Amino acid sequence: MPKKVDPHERRAQIARALHRVIAGRGLDEVSLRHVATEAGVSAGLVQHWFRTKDEMLRFALEVVAEQGQARLARRGAEIEHGTPREAVRALLVELLPLDEERRLEAHVALAFGARAAVSPEIARWVRDGMDQMRAFVADRLRAAGRVGDPEAAAVALTAMVDGLAAHVLAEQCTPEAAEAAFDDHLDTVLGL
Repeated sequence: MPKKVDPHERRAQIARALHRVIAGRGLDEVSLRHVATEAGVSAGLVQHWFRTKDEMLRFALEVVAEQGQARLARRGAEIEHGTPREAVRALLVELLPLDEERRLEAHVALAFGARAAVSPEIARWVRDGMDQMRAFVADRLRAAGRVGDPEAAAVALTAMVDGLAAHVLAEQCTPEAAEAAFDDHLDTVLGL
């Protein structure tokens, strides 16, 4: 009798392999063959899930967003009911590559960020998520009541996290140094 495979587990297996290919080879090297090899499955199985490379790339970005949202959900009370500082910190620190899971996600996000500069479709995918994040941060900064232009501060904070993540990935600073720099800047923005 054929072995039954949980479709959710198969999806997760392919997502992990896809992320490893992106992190190790870049977006240009994403192919059915490379993802199948990385996942230890047949190319036909990967092709069953995706008809095109664009579908795979969109899936990679969606899974990163889902994983981040799951981590944020675990920190829900801190984000929803914490002080403005606690909420902004809880959200944005999740984007720093402070552990292996977030490191892999940061590689994927960085690859998509670079590609967004030359691909209007990918730019739209990335922008949608970023717009929501910046709106949340600006709202919390506005609630703090000490920030002159919450929208501009939200742009600066999210850009800082992106830059710090890139520095950690390039081993230009440690994860701990990146987190400390973010905390220091957040306190400065909030006038603490």
